Amino acid sequence: MAKNTAVGHKKFWHSFRFAAHGIASAFKSELNMKVHSVLAVAVLAAAAFFRLPPLSWILLLLAITLVLSTELLNTAIEATIDLVSPDIHPLAKTAKDTAAGAVLLTAVFAVIVGIYVFYHPVMDWITGFMS
Repeated sequence: MAKNTAVGHKKFWHSFRFAAHGIASAFKSELNMKVHSVLAVAVLAAAAFFRLPPLSWILLLLAITLVLSTELLNTAIEATIDLVSPDIHPLAKTAKDTAAGAVLLTAVFAVIVGIYVFYHPVMDWITGFMS
């Protein structure tokens, strides 16, 4: 990886490029990142379909951001563990499992947020559709 030798505002903008590269790399290499991203797009499309109020959008965006951010951190932790401990080691397993647990926890939170946000709009839509 190239070292960031820029100074001042150029260094600031280069950091965004490196961050975007990291996100793209995780998206290319991690199936779960792809799954979470596709689900995020589907959830946002559903939010638009149901014309959810701004607060519901904020809750959904918070949940999506948490899941994707945690997935990025999990990917970084796994890559670091693979670098420093190429052999199977119980501590490496613990670190990887704990990072995966963080993703699971945020995904469960996202599901709870989704149920909270979409329950009444979906029920109203089903009721209107059936009458």
